[in-house]
Amino acid sequence: MRGSGLCIVVALSAILGTPVAAQSGQWHRELPASYGIDFLAPIPPPPSHLHSPWPSPPLVRQPDEVRALYVNAWAFGGNRFRELVRLADETEVNALVIDLKDDTGYLTYRSKVPTAIAIGANKELRARDTEARVREMLAHGIYPIARIVVAKDPLLASGKPAWAIQHTDGGLWRDRRGTAWVDAFNDSVWIYAAQLAAEAVEMGFAEVQFDYVRFPDEPRSRMASAIFPARRADESTRSGVRRNLVLLRDRMRPFDVPVTLDVFGMTTIMTGDMGIGQVWEDLVGLSDVVLPMVYPSHYAPGMYGTQTPNADPYLVVRRALEDGLRRNALLDRPASIRPYLQAFTLGAPRYTGEHVRAQIQAAADVGIDSWVLWNPRSDYRESGLVPAKLALGSQPVM
Repeated sequence: MRGSGLCIVVALSAILGTPVAAQSGQWHRELPASYGIDFLAPIPPPPSHLHSPWPSPPLVRQPDEVRALYVNAWAFGGNRFRELVRLADETEVNALVIDLKDDTGYLTYRSKVPTAIAIGANKELRARDTEARVREMLAHGIYPIARIVVAKDPLLASGKPAWAIQHTDGGLWRDRRGTAWVDAFNDSVWIYAAQLAAEAVEMGFAEVQFDYVRFPDEPRSRMASAIFPARRADESTRSGVRRNLVLLRDRMRPFDVPVTLDVFGMTTIMTGDMGIGQVWEDLVGLSDVVLPMVYPSHYAPGMYGTQTPNADPYLVVRRALEDGLRRNALLDRPASIRPYLQAFTLGAPRYTGEHVRAQIQAAADVGIDSWVLWNPRSDYRESGLVPAKLALGSQPVM
């Protein structure tokens, strides 16, 4: 059904407008639960060596095959972190993606970046010993990846309103959930992300993954009231994202780590920028790795010839990745593809390890052996992972 405009519109609606609902069960719940208050203990100041002009080279290099789990900031800062390290020890998992700045704008560690200090990003730290936990990952042979959210940052928008999207009636523009966004046309927003990335490398992270490298995914009716102060004359959302991806890439070059981008799954099939500024050819041309979020639950009935995409994870993931690979084949030296796969339940059926394994197999069948599992609660007890003794080529390169 790829030729059906209606299906594409419905699919976009599914991705851009569907509220996330809580699910019953264990790891297959979509809304995060409380992780307790152990992270509220006093936090010592960071070591004095953490603010050199340039970070030292990373201690490990990217494995040939990255098999990762997403770890939210609360799980990283709490007891669940040790459970995830043990899971990596016992299974094929060889990497963890850690939230250093999530979509609240608050940080997982104490930053020395002036902007972070000015807006209060250090005031709700999710972990009291981030650097020690990175060292623990390295000691266990786990490839550490830092995730930094760029444009969805209500804290930065409030603290630096001149950097934010404005409303035609005055004040900050907000999405339908009441969240303020920063202006992705503004280069200062991207420089701030690069400054935080430098600190991530200083702490031992071997890769930086940037998310929300885009404009808000809102209906046109709501976007009609948005003003972008940093927008250049006649600049499109696509050209704005592309311009600042070049800036981000150049800022990251001295750190000697891979620059990776989380992107909408629909970028593999859509030729336009969907109003958010993301076009596949731009993304794979300006990064080392692109991570399309090919969650079957986010595709509408009729996509890829299936009336229930969520019930057919193998088909959806395979077809989405085939589209990306087909477009990559037309380019010189494009980024590699490392998909985000669905390890949560959103609608029927209830996802189990079998559904997760089907997605991993779909990627493998098109020649992609790297992936990241996404579960917002970072609970992967039913994710169908292969025991470590059966996994090959899964260790970081020292």
